[in-house]
Amino acid sequence: MPAKAAGRTADSESPPEPKHEIELEDLPGVGASIAEKLRESGYTDLMELAVASPGDVAEAAEIGLTVAQKIIGEARRKADVGGFESGTSLLERRKKLGRITTNSKALDELLGGGVETQAITEFSGEFGTGKTQLAHQIAVDVQMPAAQGGLSGEVVYIDTESTFRPERIVDMAKGVGLDPAEALARIHVARAYNSNHQMLLVGKAQELAREHPIRLLVVDSLTAHFRSEYMGRGELAPRQQLLNKHLHELLRFSDTYNASIVVTNQVSARPDILFGDPTRPIGGNIVAHAATYRVYLRKSKPPKRIARLIDSPNLPEGEAVFSLTTEGIRE
Repeated sequence: MPAKAAGRTADSESPPEPKHEIELEDLPGVGASIAEKLRESGYTDLMELAVASPGDVAEAAEIGLTVAQKIIGEARRKADVGGFESGTSLLERRKKLGRITTNSKALDELLGGGVETQAITEFSGEFGTGKTQLAHQIAVDVQMPAAQGGLSGEVVYIDTESTFRPERIVDMAKGVGLDPAEALARIHVARAYNSNHQMLLVGKAQELAREHPIRLLVVDSLTAHFRSEYMGRGELAPRQQLLNKHLHELLRFSDTYNASIVVTNQVSARPDILFGDPTRPIGGNIVAHAATYRVYLRKSKPPKRIARLIDSPNLPEGEAVFSLTTEGIRE
């Protein structure tokens, strides 16, 4: 008995053996053919399947809606998703969320400590207000260790307006003490040529995230293609439906990989506003409801910019001032 006890003590100090990972084929009703179709559509693990909609799974696997519902239900049960939990346990879990610094203490404080994981942070404003500059800076900062405000992660950058500049990444990487070549290698950039391509790239990002520690996904900008392709009131409903689907796919990515989603957004002018700022972000209520944190940027005396938090589930409205310098975002 004592010898066995000593053996258990030694075993307890050694790392636990890895658990058997549940494959899609292990789910009832999922054979080799259905599993292959699901993987081809981007559903490669239980979590991705558990948070999917029955309609999407039915279409991807070419099965009935009832069968898809049963498969998703079993995936949720095995992945322990969808149950109730106490507010206390939720608070403890939220303490484990990561945050990425913006390199501006004032802006970080406005965002509750930085750009949050498992959330969409939207930066909107007129041209020249620093939206793309912030996206570049956060793409560099996420690569830093946690002690310096990063997540030691890599980046997916979806560029819809050909505004990504590797030269800017080099400047910003030098400004925070990172090797510029390594910083560029950790940013996976894709140019989106239309709204369908933009949405497709989120699926490609999921494939990358299975091989690389992707902790940030940037879409710069979110609404440019949707705005140009769906014009007029007659196209408003289909545009908003697709935009809503796109945003929920981004949210699913953030939840699955504990990543931050940063989107930039254009603004439009309202001629009926006579007093105050007549501009408002594109996307209407769809973007307003989907974005977790909404930050409106405006110009001040160069090189200063003003950021105003206009919506958040837990933070008060407020403003912060930051500067755009040759090294990036600064106080």
